[in-house]
Amino acid sequence: MPDVLKAVNKVIQSFVDDEPKPPLHVGEVMSCWTYLSELADEQVHSEAGVNSTSEPELSKAFHEAVEMFKSQKERMITFMLSEGVPIPPVSESKPQSNPSDVPLGVKLTDDELANSLNIKIVVLISFCANAIIQSNRNDVTLIWLEYLQEYMTFGATMKELVKRRGWLKVPPYYYAPGTPLKS
Repeated sequence: MPDVLKAVNKVIQSFVDDEPKPPLHVGEVMSCWTYLSELADEQVHSEAGVNSTSEPELSKAFHEAVEMFKSQKERMITFMLSEGVPIPPVSESKPQSNPSDVPLGVKLTDDELANSLNIKIVVLISFCANAIIQSNRNDVTLIWLEYLQEYMTFGATMKELVKRRGWLKVPPYYYAPGTPLKS
């Protein structure tokens, strides 16, 4: 047991001991800059989702996504400005509108909206995981870990919703050759 405690202590110390902080390297800057740009777009897409669905649970999920994206965007902007990193141009928020006002030829189904939000979460999870690996500074790693945890929590909730509503896209089942089929 002492070895486990030593290992845990060593990991915790690695996140704390980072003084003095070196400047961000170009990979960290590029990750922050690209992420902020993508995050602002995801917020706008989710606002469009809010404006497109009248399904209460999906609407709630889109509202939660918008709030999560806004919060992360504000935190990333604060961090970038504190490090002297210029902010990319970002998309403007969408005004609220009535979902029934969206023309049918433009309006996505609830199934399409839910799955597009799931794909956005998958993309952002992948982005955070990649940024964690590229990060040299511990404070930057912790930012990405925090965002990753938020996406994992949100994604688990979304998965439950799309499964329950029958919106989950499942590929065909694979049966290895020679495996008895269950009736």
